Amino acid sequence: MTDSSVLSYSGVTDLGGGKAYALHNVFELDGRISAYPKSARGFAPSNCYLLCEDDGAILLDTGYNGHKHALFEQIGSIITPDTPLSIYPLRLNEFMSVGNAAALAREFNVVECFARRPDMDFWLDFDVEKFGPKSEAEQIFPTTVLGNELECRVGGNENRVISGINAPIRLITTMWIYDEATRTLFSSDMFSHIWGDDPEGPWAVEEDSVTTPEFVRSFLLNTRYWWLEGVDTGHVRKGIADVYDSYDIENIAPGYGAILMGRELVERQFSVLDEVLRDLDRSVVDPRYVPRDMER
Repeated sequence: MTDSSVLSYSGVTDLGGGKAYALHNVFELDGRISAYPKSARGFAPSNCYLLCEDDGAILLDTGYNGHKHALFEQIGSIITPDTPLSIYPLRLNEFMSVGNAAALAREFNVVECFARRPDMDFWLDFDVEKFGPKSEAEQIFPTTVLGNELECRVGGNENRVISGINAPIRLITTMWIYDEATRTLFSSDMFSHIWGDDPEGPWAVEEDSVTTPEFVRSFLLNTRYWWLEGVDTGHVRKGIADVYDSYDIENIAPGYGAILMGRELVERQFSVLDEVLRDLDRSVVDPRYVPRDMER
């Protein structure tokens, strides 16, 4: 993402009692953002999320480099420079997840990076002077490798546990996060289909007039889920249903677009997605590949 598409608008949304904050930084939809259809016009935010306790915080994703200064101001308005800060990238090979990681370590008290694999310096060595293998003393990101349970704590609070979920629908390796304290599902690049005409949002909504099977199907097939048409969607539908049944979700917080607030809206998103996936199954339609310029 180049600086030419970065807007001055940024904002912070409290997702519940100072326990979690959405950090919005807006870009213009002009056909260059692969997370949206090429024809989409308007504005959408990239969203990082700061989960907080008195003695520590976790940052989900680190944002685009073009938003670095605004993002750091947002974080600095919530925590102090000496607050222990953990980084949790939800997509290790996506710039929106990892682009500001090294810069964050210079500005804040980054104490660890949560990951499924060791040696995060190999993945996050953007904006550093020395690339390649590093000695223990040179490492920027002490890595906390998550076990099979995929759970971690926010700060030292034994009761503030967030749950990692291997995203049941994904193009690349992706994590979803469920935070029981705010009943929020952080869904990375899924449920990201709501954008707007105004760069100031609103970027947290309780009503949604666009989530129909036709719109969601078109959105998925004209973004990074182009491969869904005509595949076996049964296991994907089951995985998504398991997430819905396993967690008490009252908010959906995607990596892009508007945050979806309220149980009724959450139910609508899951219901429509399941209907779309049902109708994209190979038992219903034949598989095909259509270039991004040819929207469906």
